[in-house]
Amino acid sequence: LRRSPGEVCFPGGKSEAIDKDEIDTALREAKEEVGLQPEKVEVICRLVPGIDKMNHLVTPVVGFIEDTFQAVPNPDEVSDVFVVPLEYFIKPLNYKALPYKTSSGYLSWMHCFTYDDRERKKSFKIWGLTAHFAVLLALVIFGERPTFEVDYDLDNLMSSAENNFMNLYASLHDRKKSNL
Repeated sequence: LRRSPGEVCFPGGKSEAIDKDEIDTALREAKEEVGLQPEKVEVICRLVPGIDKMNHLVTPVVGFIEDTFQAVPNPDEVSDVFVVPLEYFIKPLNYKALPYKTSSGYLSWMHCFTYDDRERKKSFKIWGLTAHFAVLLALVIFGERPTFEVDYDLDNLMSSAENNFMNLYASLHDRKKSNL
């Protein structure tokens, strides 16, 4: 809650010396933040990385867990835990796209979802990199066109996602060079 308080995000964080790779980092952070035991995760893959608003490289790790998992949020790091069906990120009930310019000047669209958890009578705003990764994963899993526009060639999804990332990274790199 010290960093980005009130924002919705997946479990995760900075790597530590004990982590051998991004998967170790993701599993350690999920255990620390929501009590998910690493042995209860079947890691499937890493997705194309993204760059957060602080210009840190973020590599999403995808895995399967039992649907009976009950999160135990660490109150020092997490204020709430909720579940959204993955299909919501291609067929949302409440969606808008906002123009977004990165600190490096790269222009794109930011996905913004509002998810109403009727059971708990709460709404959650999911946007930014969290929404970006959720949309990309939903596109990969379902293989169908979403009800909104995306910056991907859906016939070549992964290479399109990689190209988008490389363009973003290049614009960030160029900006850093110009500030020297």
